[in-house]
Amino acid sequence: QVQLVESGGGLVQPGGSLRLSCAASGSISRINVMGWYRQAPGKQRELVATITDNANTNYAESVKGRFTISRDNAKNTLYLQMNSLKPEDTAVYYCCAERVWVITTIERYWGQGTQVTVSS
Repeated sequence: QVQLVESGGGLVQPGGSLRLSCAASGSISRINVMGWYRQAPGKQRELVATITDNANTNYAESVKGRFTISRDNAKNTLYLQMNSLKPEDTAVYYCCAERVWVITTIERYWGQGTQVTVSS
């Protein structure tokens, strides 16, 4: 019911910046939480950042102060601005859209992922 398409990944040097985009379409009116996750080689998928309908944001400790999550509701697009990138940020980054009731996730949708590689 919801389609998510990520873009903006690529190769960047340590200390560099990238901005990821996630274009949402379909039945998105009931979505109230969107976020970014990432999965590095040999690692579990982990939460990077989330943003709610109330514009509340949450970040993983490893990216606080470096990454910023934002949205453009008019364009149905989610962004992740990544600054001061480190090699350990290398991962496939996934966009996620959720319908949440209190603490229960009712629906969850995933994008196909976009590769971010931080290397000199």
